[in-house]
Amino acid sequence: MNKKNVLFIIVFFAVLNIQAQISVKPGLRGGFSFSTISEMHADYKTDFYVGGFTDIKITKIYSLQPEINYSRQGSNNVARNYYDETSQTNKVEYLDLDINYLSLSILNKFTLPQGIQFQAGPTLDILLNDNLAVRKAQNDLGLVLGIAYALPSGLTFEARFKKGLLDVLSSDYYQNDSNNYYLFGDYNTNMNFQLGISYTFKTK
Repeated sequence: MNKKNVLFIIVFFAVLNIQAQISVKPGLRGGFSFSTISEMHADYKTDFYVGGFTDIKITKIYSLQPEINYSRQGSNNVARNYYDETSQTNKVEYLDLDINYLSLSILNKFTLPQGIQFQAGPTLDILLNDNLAVRKAQNDLGLVLGIAYALPSGLTFEARFKKGLLDVLSSDYYQNDSNNYYLFGDYNTNMNFQLGISYTFKTK
């Protein structure tokens, strides 16, 4: 038996072993969303997120988890300086910005024997609607990092941070130069914290 045949047999049985370990389970997740937009000196917006996922368990501790989530994001009390034609003076208004996304994510999930999980992966945020007067990026790309605690019942408590990578709005429009505190940066990205629960359904 030559080396190629031996290698083929080893790979064949390795694949069979991996397939025997793989399990696929659907799940639901939801919770509170705390979001803002970077370099704007604005307040966090509190809202919610909800979604579904598929837990593809490949090894004892590693799972690949595709997700689809509805995420309500934005930022509150964004200061904007503008010129009022009626009074012919500069004024400041405070705006609440709403940006709602359909998020498609693929997370790498590592679960320790004690139930502690570490999550990380990319996400594509597809814009559903917003109230931005001037927008730059239609959609967003981001990275997700999370930690969780999973119970044997399938219930999991999650905490995540999602950081957008693209400039989502025009800082030339949303700005207030009457005070240095409100001077905005030129590259404004989504920042989103999530705190909630998920439930993985048991399948045969």
